[in-house]
Amino acid sequence: MEIEKENGSKRLAVLIDADNAQASVLGELLAEISKYGTLNIKRAYGDWTSSNLKSWKEHLHKYAIAPIQQFNYTSGKNATDSALIIDAMDLLHDAPLEGFCLVSSDSDFTRLATRIRESGLVVYGFGEKKTPEAFVAACDKFIYTEILRQEEQRRPESSWNDSWSKSESKALKSIIQPAIKATMKEDDWVPLASIGLYISKNHPAFDPRNYGYDKLGRLIETLDFVELKKIPFKDGSSNTHVMVRLRS
Repeated sequence: MEIEKENGSKRLAVLIDADNAQASVLGELLAEISKYGTLNIKRAYGDWTSSNLKSWKEHLHKYAIAPIQQFNYTSGKNATDSALIIDAMDLLHDAPLEGFCLVSSDSDFTRLATRIRESGLVVYGFGEKKTPEAFVAACDKFIYTEILRQEEQRRPESSWNDSWSKSESKALKSIIQPAIKATMKEDDWVPLASIGLYISKNHPAFDPRNYGYDKLGRLIETLDFVELKKIPFKDGSSNTHVMVRLRS
């Protein structure tokens, strides 16, 4: 399944679980989603009579998001989830869409994501790092909303390597190393693009921005267990093919 088109032509439905999403990151969220396609449908679900969702009002108007009212009729039951799921299934069968963006940190949408993918559509998930692994794995790509903050709020890239914990470094190596081994050629070199494609298919939540870098190549350049070489294009331009291999 194709995850991303360069021209961003996918027709997407953005369905937001306002009970489990942050209004403060909405601008960055929609900008991120626009990289993957056209936002044909934008809806946010919740009980808009509740004071808990008061902060959403100005954002809904600003970004032309349709608020879908769902009263919580029974204490302890999440009616918002049910309303979103029902709408998603209606759209899946009736709307000319190529993908869904599910914005929530709630594992209740795991089966929904799986069902949409079974129908051949792409699912992008967006939620906080507390999102259960089951929901993350059910999406084609999952992006943690913590990385969508304004750039000025982020630390400089040069400071990130030193701040990684041992577990983060180990987790990163467990993703990058197998990707290189699985895609390398007879001479042990592999195109960076092939590594990125392999990772996107096997690790939905991987994003170089989780480690402080905006590009995979910039992240890999900092790793001590790999080496890179750049091969100039034959057209005489300044563009290069980036090749990667594991250090001996």
